[in-house]
Amino acid sequence: IKTIKEPSFIKKLTFSKQEYPDIFFHSGIVDTKAIDLIENSKKVIVNSKAIEEEVLLKTKIQKENISVIYPSINIEDKKIKDIKTEICDELNIDKKNKIILFTAKNLKKSGIKEFIEIIYTLTSKDFQVIIAGDSTAINNLRFQISKFNTGNKLILIEDYPNMDDLFYISDIFILPTYNTSFALSVLKAMYCKCAVFVSFDNHAKELLDVFSMMESPSDSSTPFKVDALLNSKSDLKLIKKQNRKIAKEYTLSKNLEKLNDIIHSI
Repeated sequence: IKTIKEPSFIKKLTFSKQEYPDIFFHSGIVDTKAIDLIENSKKVIVNSKAIEEEVLLKTKIQKENISVIYPSINIEDKKIKDIKTEICDELNIDKKNKIILFTAKNLKKSGIKEFIEIIYTLTSKDFQVIIAGDSTAINNLRFQISKFNTGNKLILIEDYPNMDDLFYISDIFILPTYNTSFALSVLKAMYCKCAVFVSFDNHAKELLDVFSMMESPSDSSTPFKVDALLNSKSDLKLIKKQNRKIAKEYTLSKNLEKLNDIIHSI
């Protein structure tokens, strides 16, 4: 197995023969360059059904030559009770409270404004909110919300050394994102036994039920759904268990098995 590298500038100038892969991994826009690689590869792998449909629509590739392998989870398994006690003590959180998490590389595009609006609309009392990101994003956010009375409900965390631990201690993960690309954070949250809400246009919605989908980042029904889970221990527990079961199908080892099957089929 070898990786085909992008042709150098000199090779492009000399019009060297294009080398095509046996297996082409594609994500993102299906543009002219992608179409060329897709149509000249033996097998194509994409990370969502939405991209699969777009590829089939825009290219001449046969359906049997394209496969969907969702992003891989590669997280160390930990006992939630133990880690929750440790981190709640560290962050001065009452571990009896339900924890709602928001984190993303780009807070604005991932719907931080909409997330805060959801939080302020909740009527439940026993919950804590964590927003985590890099220091620049969190400092900007801290300045923006300084005029609001957030009380002790909201904790801003910058450059946390192990983000996976924050997923483990959380109960609900909300991502009202404007991005369509599959949000790996959704899969992480599911694996760490979180109930999840994500925008309908994000490809990660393919792993969730209708209840967990937001029609838009500002879907007015979301606060009611979140409140319902905060007030129903049994429903929250059931969804968390179901999400964990689904996410376990996309561990790195299981995805490698799927890839090996594709390799052996060529």
